[in-house]
Amino acid sequence: MGTLLADTQRLLELLGHNEWPMGVYYADEKPEGGFGPKPGEIFTREREAEGRIDWQNAFGDTFACVMGKVLLARSKRTASWISHEECGCMGGGFYTGMYGPYLETNVLYVTTGIPGMPSDGERYLPSPECMRAFMDDTAPPLAPKKYCIFKALEKFAPDEEPLVVVFFARPEVLTGLHSLAGYAAGHHNAVVAPFSAGCGAMVAWPLAYQQRGEERAVLGGFDPSARKFFKTDELTFSITLPLYRRMLDVMEESALPRETWQKDLKKVKKSMRTWGEGASE
Repeated sequence: MGTLLADTQRLLELLGHNEWPMGVYYADEKPEGGFGPKPGEIFTREREAEGRIDWQNAFGDTFACVMGKVLLARSKRTASWISHEECGCMGGGFYTGMYGPYLETNVLYVTTGIPGMPSDGERYLPSPECMRAFMDDTAPPLAPKKYCIFKALEKFAPDEEPLVVVFFARPEVLTGLHSLAGYAAGHHNAVVAPFSAGCGAMVAWPLAYQQRGEERAVLGGFDPSARKFFKTDELTFSITLPLYRRMLDVMEESALPRETWQKDLKKVKKSMRTWGEGASE
C-alpha cells in the first residue's frame, strides 16, 4: 500500500482535491469504531418467496442506507460496513454482493410499487421488466468475505488492498479524473454513468464491468434517494484497482501537470472557496 498511498497523495495534489478517496474491500472482521446497520432482516429470494421477511421492519427501524453510513465514515474519518446479517437495505445488500439473486420486492419498489404497501413505487424505471434487466446487468460478484467495508485509502493497513477506489468530488475535480481515466485506459469509453443506486455506482457497476473484462470508471451519485448523503453538487467517481493503478502510472505524462489543467485548477480553488472548504491537504 505504501506506493499506492504516496501516488494517491501526488494525484490529490495534481487535482487540487482535499479529500482522500474511499477504498472498498471485503474482510471477515468488522472494523472497530466504524458505522454499519443494525442487525435486521435477512434478504434472500427463498425467504421472500416463503413470506419470512418482515417488510415493516425492513423499511422501518432496521433500515439503513449504505450511502448514509459512508457519509458518516467520511465525516468521522473512520470506516463503514455492511454484511448479510446487518444489511439495512435490500438494495444495498444486493449491490455490495451480500446476497443474490435480487428480490422481486426491490424490482417493484423501484418501479411501479409493492402491492399492499402504501408507496406507489419510486418510479425510477418505468416497469418491472426494465428493472430486472438493469439488475441482471449490474449484478456484482458475490461477496468473498463477510463484510463489505468502506474507508479512506489513507486508513488502509499495509496488508489491505482495495478492490475499488471511490472519489467524492464536484465537477471541477471530476474533469481531471475523467481526463486521466481516458488517458490511462487508452479509449474514449473509459467513463460511464449508467442508471444505479448510489451504492451500486460505487461497488456493483465497477465490479460487474470488471468481471466482464471491461475496465470502466463509473460516475455515480444520480440516485434521488441518496442525494441527501452527498455534499451539494458532489458526485462519485469509482475505479477498479487495476485501472486506478494505470491512472497513477500515467498521471505525470497526462494533461494534469500541463498548462490547460493548471488553468482549470483556478476553478477547483474557486469551488472550494464557494463551499467554504479548506485548501488541499
